[in-house]
Amino acid sequence: MSALKVLTYPNKLLKLILWNRMIQYTNRIARPMSTIDHKQIEHHSSFKNDWWDLNGKMSGLHIFAPLRVQFIRKGLANTGLKTKSLTLPLEGVKIADIGCGGGILTERLARIGAQVTGIDPSVELIDIAKQHVQLDSDISDRVNYIQTTIEEFSEKNEELYDVVVASEVLEHLVNPELFLKESVKILKPGGSIFITTINKTPASWFGGIIVAEYIINIVPRGTHTWDKFIAPHEVQRILEKYGCKTKLIHGAMINLLTNRWSWTSCTAINYALHAIKQKKTDTQQ
Repeated sequence: MSALKVLTYPNKLLKLILWNRMIQYTNRIARPMSTIDHKQIEHHSSFKNDWWDLNGKMSGLHIFAPLRVQFIRKGLANTGLKTKSLTLPLEGVKIADIGCGGGILTERLARIGAQVTGIDPSVELIDIAKQHVQLDSDISDRVNYIQTTIEEFSEKNEELYDVVVASEVLEHLVNPELFLKESVKILKPGGSIFITTINKTPASWFGGIIVAEYIINIVPRGTHTWDKFIAPHEVQRILEKYGCKTKLIHGAMINLLTNRWSWTSCTAINYALHAIKQKKTDTQQ
């Protein structure tokens, strides 16, 4: 090999590497950022016929629902929400339930007066949610379901909601920061965001996957991936980045003898977080 070829070969290789990296970068820019894990959507959609079976594969969500509603009610009361009706304590409150699935939490919030928009990327689950809410004429006019993603929904709904709920959603996403950013975007200044999810600890791997999915079967197998779990301090950091101040973090646990959830000071597995969007913020940073 001549001296000239020895000198020019590395330059050609470098140009090729740079060219490939430029193509990869361009492709990333061209593709819209997404929070969606399509395998997770397919997994949850496969249980569409079991969603409203109280003793079926989604029983865990039904059991957890009362504590989630309590968390939202008390959180709003602590921010100064005045109850106008004892039977409809959330009357007049506009809520976005992000990742609503088949509508278990959405319907419960509507039953206590809230005007709730439930969004989910799954066509099958939104169809199930729409069908089920029509069975209850008392709440059907307070619920609106839309098949979409939060990144699409936020484009036309900026600062329109008093409350955003993201319950049992973060642990199924590929981009939790984008999800939280877009969720905050649709929240009014002074509004509340309520999150329930799973911590990323050895205890959550054992309790949230091994025990829950493979021993007591309260959650369908394959529902959770430990790598997607997220620590409360990380959620808090992201929310602060986009203008929200964390007000409260609760641990939550289930009593396997009574099948009831309760609050605990331990956040090693399940936890709930309430944050408030500050009056002056820029969610576009």
